[in-house]
Amino acid sequence: QVQLVESGGGLVQPGGSLRLSCAASGSIFSRYAMGWYRQAPGNERELVAGITSGGSTNYADYVKGRFTISRDNAKNTVYLQMNSLKPEDTAVYYCNARLGPINYWGKGTLVTVSS
Repeated sequence: QVQLVESGGGLVQPGGSLRLSCAASGSIFSRYAMGWYRQAPGNERELVAGITSGGSTNYADYVKGRFTISRDNAKNTVYLQMNSLKPEDTAVYYCNARLGPINYWGKGTLVTVSS
């Protein structure tokens, strides 16, 4: 069982930055592929960025060059650095841990980009 707790969301102006954190319980965090997803009102949940256990990353086209995912296995934490935020980035951001067919989700953290 893995528990995921996101933090770092909030209100930010367009063009601003936020860093989301996801702290994971358990001793085998390093084996999990980790991801950040988001869901805006009325929309489906969508992948924002992912990072494998080996450190390879992938990004949705709409965040490439603006967002960076990273992980610190010593701290059981994955991060999402979000720069140049846009109003359309407003959503609840969820952390995901995946190992084979097993998926765990956090409860999400709200990011609101507005002036």
